[in-house]
Amino acid sequence: MALENQTCVISGFILLGFSDLSSTVQQFLFLLLLIIYILAVMGNLLVFTILTVEPVLHTPMYFFLRNLSFLEICFTTVTAPRTLVVLLAEDRSISFLGCALQMYFFFFFGSEECVLLGIMAYDRYVAICNPLRYSIVMSNKKCVHIAVGSWIMCTMLQFGQISYILSLPFCGSKVIHHFLCDGLSVLRLSCTNTYLNFRLAAVLLFLLIPFLVIVSSYIYIISTVLRMHSTDGRSKAFSTCSSHLAVVTLFFGNAMIAYFQQDAGSADDRVLAFIYCFINPMLNPLIYSLRSKEVKGALRKQIWGKVSLCCDIFS
Repeated sequence: MALENQTCVISGFILLGFSDLSSTVQQFLFLLLLIIYILAVMGNLLVFTILTVEPVLHTPMYFFLRNLSFLEICFTTVTAPRTLVVLLAEDRSISFLGCALQMYFFFFFGSEECVLLGIMAYDRYVAICNPLRYSIVMSNKKCVHIAVGSWIMCTMLQFGQISYILSLPFCGSKVIHHFLCDGLSVLRLSCTNTYLNFRLAAVLLFLLIPFLVIVSSYIYIISTVLRMHSTDGRSKAFSTCSSHLAVVTLFFGNAMIAYFQQDAGSADDRVLAFIYCFINPMLNPLIYSLRSKEVKGALRKQIWGKVSLCCDIFS
């Protein structure tokens, strides 16, 4: 009965965002985030376009990279526009439905990125450790099935997860100490004591399992590469993996620290969320394009083709 008296129906939430900072700092963060968001979308859109129009890049590795670029655009778009509003507007309220949708797509695209990075590690494992079977194991048809299967799996799992969070009773408080409707921050407003269990389940299912797949794949990859007698073969093998390792380190490092720390909505939590929501999507296109000779070559080819076409038109 006491619990029933404490609970209430919440029609919306309030995102505190960076309200503890001065208005000048918030305006600076607004401009910084706007620039980062534009660069992230443009960079990933450029990589996605190059990988789509260039036939030589229609391989399994770049098929999954194209998926990752599209995913990064969606992931940062889920949070950036609302965060920009929170930084400038005096009214920081968000409807219950708006919060639920943002929370769902934030978890969905985040978990899909974890799974996709695991798939990309497995792709490198097959290419380096079982090269003779690569065309069979990672055929175009199987790559499409793997990608579609991962999207369907994450859709169903996140629907169940968000439905569980929203079905919990809330105790009246509607202030979220964050700039987005993160599931852990919303869960803290619940009257139940399921916060730790939910966090452990989320970390185990969406972070640790894909991370273990990545670690296992690279153990076999490193073992295989070290047995290679050719120095050029070793260099080429490590070169194809270095970009993926850099992205994995950035994404999983920040996400694991954010989910393992105790204080949701703290300054450190918001900084980490800012990094993996906005900085990582901006850096990933640079990491892959700068490290991949094929992508750089295709980019130069497309740019030179456009320049030559313009010259022919105006000549």
